[in-house]
Amino acid sequence: MKPTVFIISAPSGSGKTTLANLLRQQVPGLLFSVSSTTRKQRGSEQDGREYYFVAREEFEKMLAQDEFLEHAEVHGNFYGTPRRFLREAGQSGQDLLLDIDVQGEEQIKAKLPEAVAIFVLPPSKQVLEKRLRDRSYAEKIQEANVQGRLLAAAREVEKYPNYDYILVNDHLDRSIEQLKAIVLSERMRRSGRKLSAEDQRMAAIAEECRQEKMHIKLQPILASFALSTPAYPGSPSR
Repeated sequence: MKPTVFIISAPSGSGKTTLANLLRQQVPGLLFSVSSTTRKQRGSEQDGREYYFVAREEFEKMLAQDEFLEHAEVHGNFYGTPRRFLREAGQSGQDLLLDIDVQGEEQIKAKLPEAVAIFVLPPSKQVLEKRLRDRSYAEKIQEANVQGRLLAAAREVEKYPNYDYILVNDHLDRSIEQLKAIVLSERMRRSGRKLSAEDQRMAAIAEECRQEKMHIKLQPILASFALSTPAYPGSPSR
């Protein structure tokens, strides 16, 4: 069966990397695509685990050879999803999990409209700012970088109508349960098998995270970023 592609995007500091890691630990059959990037390694990061760290010249060569499913420039660095992971997922009978930004999501959806796109939001701009400042203290990131990420976050949050599901990461345990429910319910839906009581419970959790169901909950979050909700759920914001 053709692999399902799951996309997870979020503004920097929203916790999507933690959620993606927990999802991989708790849900079998997910091949994680490790992106290539031209940015420098941070802290305890390892080449081939968090990212494949490559020189800009090597990235441009791969780009010229059409080796990426998607690519984007973020905060002055290039990121890209190697095309080979989609082939490997199909060959191994797994689904593919992509941790990519909003630019990458648009590219993937254009090529694979059946992909499942999940957007992770912080509870508010204020919470996101605190998380970024805590990170900046630990990683010695400059204040200008924090401000730049907050401005980028507002532009990214504006893209939420492009996503199938919205997940507000306010409590980690609840957020990972919702993320698992989305993945498992999509698998169940596409398999066409009869649902057990537990399957139905997970499907109900996932259904509440559908973008069109999140209109009211999103209003205060968008307001904190000085953004307004569309006139009706699911209407485009661009």
